[in-house]
Amino acid sequence: MATLAQRTTIDATVHVTTSRPTQFIDITERIQALVRESGIACGILNVQTLHTTTGIVVNEHEPLLLDDFGSTLEAVAPSGGAYRHDSAARTVNVTADERRNGHAHCRALLVGVSTSLNVVGGALRLGRWQRIFFAELDGPQDRAISVVVVGELG
Repeated sequence: MATLAQRTTIDATVHVTTSRPTQFIDITERIQALVRESGIACGILNVQTLHTTTGIVVNEHEPLLLDDFGSTLEAVAPSGGAYRHDSAARTVNVTADERRNGHAHCRALLVGVSTSLNVVGGALRLGRWQRIFFAELDGPQDRAISVVVVGELG
């Protein structure tokens, strides 16, 4: 007679402090640790940034490539560009400490807010060069990332 596997969900918040205006921070080890601590053997992980000027990226951790990411974003949405979001005409969602960050919002549109990854054998199922990055596009700032893992306990 087959037994039903016990299922569970974990929900955690990972905090990141960035030090540069544009920065890619490898959070793979922190996320792997959460998966291990969860006890989930097989399931799905979702990583989601909680900010509109940041992103989550899965790619290779190679320093020159990370520089290329920053250069590409600068070429597509230059930090010194003219953005209506930064103009005095804007009247929606304006705060007293408003940052000139129209470029960062446009960059976030390209990067993406979240990623879902498989959990197999109690660990993230990543390809040989894959790493998880938190992409800061309007730093430096203190940031938060929501992590949810759903699956069967091992």
